[in-house]
Amino acid sequence: MADKTLNRDTSELDPELWGHRWGYRDTRLIVFPDQSVEMTGSRYNLCGFQMPFLVPFVSKELGVTFDFSAPRPLTAEPRVTPATRNEGFLAALADTLTAEQLSDEDAVRLLHSHGQTTTEEVSRVLYENLDRCVDLVVWPESDEDCRALVTLAAEHDVCLIPFGGGTNVSSALLVPASETRMVVSVDTRRMNRVLSINRATMTATVQAGITGSQLEAELATHGLTCGHEPDSSELSTLGGWIATNASGMKKNRYGNIEDLVENVTLVTPAGLIEQSYATPRQASGIQLQKALFGSEGNLGLITRAVIHVHALPEVKKYGSVIFRDWHTGVAFMEALNRTGTRPASIRLVDNLQFRLGQSLKPRPTRTSSVKSKLESTIVTRVKGFDTHTMVAATIVFEGTAAEVAMQEKVVAEGAGRFGGMQGGSSNGERGYMLTYAIAYLRDFLADYYVIGETYETTVPWDRIHDVCDAVARVARSEHERLGFPGKPFTSPRITQLYHSGVCIYFTHGLSHHGIEDGDAKFAEMERNIRAAIMDAGGSISHHHGVGKLRRHVVGRVASPETVDAVKALKRAVDPQNVFGVGNNIFAG
Repeated sequence: MADKTLNRDTSELDPELWGHRWGYRDTRLIVFPDQSVEMTGSRYNLCGFQMPFLVPFVSKELGVTFDFSAPRPLTAEPRVTPATRNEGFLAALADTLTAEQLSDEDAVRLLHSHGQTTTEEVSRVLYENLDRCVDLVVWPESDEDCRALVTLAAEHDVCLIPFGGGTNVSSALLVPASETRMVVSVDTRRMNRVLSINRATMTATVQAGITGSQLEAELATHGLTCGHEPDSSELSTLGGWIATNASGMKKNRYGNIEDLVENVTLVTPAGLIEQSYATPRQASGIQLQKALFGSEGNLGLITRAVIHVHALPEVKKYGSVIFRDWHTGVAFMEALNRTGTRPASIRLVDNLQFRLGQSLKPRPTRTSSVKSKLESTIVTRVKGFDTHTMVAATIVFEGTAAEVAMQEKVVAEGAGRFGGMQGGSSNGERGYMLTYAIAYLRDFLADYYVIGETYETTVPWDRIHDVCDAVARVARSEHERLGFPGKPFTSPRITQLYHSGVCIYFTHGLSHHGIEDGDAKFAEMERNIRAAIMDAGGSISHHHGVGKLRRHVVGRVASPETVDAVKALKRAVDPQNVFGVGNNIFAG
């Protein structure tokens, strides 16, 4: 095997990426002696200036103080479990793929053995150890490579785990604890080409390993966009979007991933699963490809898809509106949704996230300080808003000039009826772009004993406040029961609107300094919060999927007969369980 192994270090493998942490190597948060913080690099609008208010805000809201001279010690040398080898498979693979398409290097294996779930994956790699690593990493470059790989795995009883951008946050990439076979991570990111564009149908055939940033850059050269922008769009892949049933921030204009895709090609041990041709819609009986959305790597390897593309928008504008409190903001969002005229993206953040955003501003200059005081006077004295209850909606308008003008008019009229105050385009853009930078804050605080995680769910309009109250209540009670210091940070935002309800995205964080097994206790708390969300009327997930993280509540989603039908589908396309990643109902 040695002559067929490309021994790469992690920087050579992904020269721009951090590796086990989130995002890019040139972007991270650093703290200065005065406890001001700066984000390095130039990728985001938070980069390049010192933020003196962040640490005081986080310290106050968590009820703890930070000792930046004593960070949480990293694992000196992360353990990589010994590789299980299937010699027959390795010999056959050496005759099928090139040396540059294979690696059993420890650093590369470790990188492909986890996603970005905080407690079960990132914290384990950085501060402890993973229980099991993949044994080999393979980079297919074509559908033919994928078919050959799957055939060999079936012949030699090898387990395959599809890998895209590594951004999954449901522990879906973890190797099942019971797996004894050789496990191969199939990294699809060399399959990153736009194969064709059909301007007559406004569709494109695209390889599944392309990232969102690569896809948009390529389409832009043709004056086109896909428009799918999940929070992870810089790093996540088309195949990953389909496998997790993803949603994007501009869903209102472009749709969720199931709305954007007309055909999917899935390689399974039983052969290809795909439609013979792509059309806008078909009444052709039971369509198996719909089962691929949310399949989470259990059925096969997604290799390509036919997707909708659109002309780049003529106009793109940002906006923001401030409301008196969360209940008022929610009422505005529901009324706006009923008009049928929605911006490409509109998100409502609660007061905690609103104030977090304010804490990420630079030290004010004399001019900006005067302007800020004037704005504060208008908001608090003239409008009568309380800075500790007010919330904000951040907005992206896209389309033709006429479409955007209409959207702005409808939003302004609706906001006026609910006492909203226009917050300006710069605040809207800043709030929208904050989404891309917030994960870096998680990793920065993790080094100082803060655990942060997110929960997303779909909720009917009439259960929004029940679910929000349940999360806050259970987070507080579990925090006290488990003995964590300080207090929890729990903050919702509404990110997507639907006819019957919304997606709520919760951010939850706390300090575990001085707590034995703090990560495990937080994971226990997370499981109980997820159950409370469902008890109050929320779904198991809106777009993150189930993976292994939510296996404790997956039984509440479907009837036993439904589960049996899905398992029968698995037996039909993968009778030997080659794709043994064990997610969703297949989690042990």
